[in-house]
Amino acid sequence: MPGTEMGVVGLGTMGMNLARNLASHGVRVGVYNRTHRRTEEFMANFGKEGDFAAAATFEELASVLKPPRAVLVMVNAGPPVDETIDALAKVLDRGDTIIDGGNSFFQDTQRRAAAVEKMGLGYIGCGVSGGEEGALHGPSLMPGGTRESYTHVEGMLTAIAATVDGVPCCTYIGPDGAGHFVKMVHNGIEYADIQLIAESYDLLRSALGITPDELASIFRDWNNGRLQSYLIEITSYVLAKHDGGTGKSLVDAIEDEAEQKGTGRWTSQSALELGVPLTGITEAVFARTLSSQKARRAKASGVLAGLAGGKAPSSLVEDVQEALYASKIVAYAQGFEHLAAGSKEYHWNLDLGALATIWRGGCIIRAKFLDRIKEAYEQTSDLPSLMLAPFFKDALAEAQPAWRRVVKAAVDHGIAIPAFASSLAYYDGYRRARGPANLIQGLRDYFGSHTYHRVDREGAYHTRWAQDGSEVRVD
Repeated sequence: MPGTEMGVVGLGTMGMNLARNLASHGVRVGVYNRTHRRTEEFMANFGKEGDFAAAATFEELASVLKPPRAVLVMVNAGPPVDETIDALAKVLDRGDTIIDGGNSFFQDTQRRAAAVEKMGLGYIGCGVSGGEEGALHGPSLMPGGTRESYTHVEGMLTAIAATVDGVPCCTYIGPDGAGHFVKMVHNGIEYADIQLIAESYDLLRSALGITPDELASIFRDWNNGRLQSYLIEITSYVLAKHDGGTGKSLVDAIEDEAEQKGTGRWTSQSALELGVPLTGITEAVFARTLSSQKARRAKASGVLAGLAGGKAPSSLVEDVQEALYASKIVAYAQGFEHLAAGSKEYHWNLDLGALATIWRGGCIIRAKFLDRIKEAYEQTSDLPSLMLAPFFKDALAEAQPAWRRVVKAAVDHGIAIPAFASSLAYYDGYRRARGPANLIQGLRDYFGSHTYHRVDREGAYHTRWAQDGSEVRVD
């Protein structure tokens, strides 16, 4: 793309590879890192790959770029982003654009966008998914901000994004924090997806005694079918890897403590505020938190009783495949309901079908059935839940018997499957026209006079439980 250029601030793994990706598409790239030694190392290692200009200061970075400038910020979320914006605002001019490509909380992005735009600068909060390889060879990009700001950098962003069927995995998401909100929910779905895979591994290994090498083969086979996805694919690689020192499966040498950077927790918190029952994702967040309590779990393992359960039938392998597919549908259904709720609350007018389209390549949660999600929203743009789309409705019905057998087998063997169980519970709760919340509301009215609505007439009512037991209308 001759004649185009962009500055990149932050040369960690993602920033470094995005800079190289830009350069490989003919973009002239100004590079800056707070620790200048890293900038020098970048130039020594990759300077010959493209048209790079190294800068030792923000002033120098601004001077090597021609107005209207665009600067991609790839620093840690939180205060480092604010500090970088403050520094850039002093050296940039009206009409220049700042792009935050980190995992910033979307409400921080809303605040920053409003402040930066008052200065006459453009601001884009851009979700970036794909990890190290995606950043270098083609990520999924989720840019949010003003249309004017996006137009300034659209050509460069679509050029470096992954493509599927000739369509770039990048599209304008919406105003202010929309891009980072979408990336947050994307990461929440990723949490659920990974937890479901881990539970599948644990159940098959614990209940059937299947080795990591055998499990690698099973996941490899699953990836050739309807479960085809990036995460299923790399699961087979991780399970097949052997430790160079011992020759044993590497997965057995890895400590069972899963870390997290906060995006899953943000997703659950946002869902609670928006009133979205994001059960699968939230259980995945809690499961990581429980995994971090290693010392407590080790002590409890010698104190708390469990069940042996005996060896499960080999048919459990096929059942787990079905349950994994069904639970994965629920995770995406909850995630897209969250996206719809956020779009309504913040007036973003998100195109849910377009989001499924840009997640088909480059990103961590890319999967075969994203095409089906895209089709579902093309047919019904205001679909209340993906579970109601004909394709997914039928898939859930078909998987239901195996899904229930998997949850039962796990319970019988004393194996924790919070994501599988909560996904099935959500499905069962969603498909019921009348649940037990009538009793909950009755109890709330008893102890707190919170009132209730009746099924047979309009209005809000309260029963004088501790008085004469009479019912009164209160609205």
